[in-house]
Amino acid sequence: MSKTCIRVLADPVQIKECKESLNQLDEQLELATQIFNLSGNAARLKILFLLHKEGEMCPCDLSDILDISVGGVSQHLRKLKDGKLVKDKKVGQTVFYSLVEINIQIIKPVLDGLLQQNQKEVIS
Repeated sequence: MSKTCIRVLADPVQIKECKESLNQLDEQLELATQIFNLSGNAARLKILFLLHKEGEMCPCDLSDILDISVGGVSQHLRKLKDGKLVKDKKVGQTVFYSLVEINIQIIKPVLDGLLQQNQKEVIS
């Protein structure tokens, strides 16, 4: 495949407007990229789904459900927390994690769709 463009006419107005749109959305696009990178891992997406479904959970419960070590779950939770997708709260000796709702809005439709699919299968 050739690497040269075969376009006959460029639309300089369109090109300028598109560049301006991207520049205006630079911060939001960076956040979206970070969210997709973090949620692109199967274990982390499962954690996000479970927190969306259950509200809050501790690493031990997530470990039992996902069949991975508590240490492994904790590493995923740390990445999600660093990415501001989850938050934690300590109750006694136990740490509970929940979603940062404002920051997961971009993947909320995916989580909602998974939840609906899950509920359909439970009913069937």
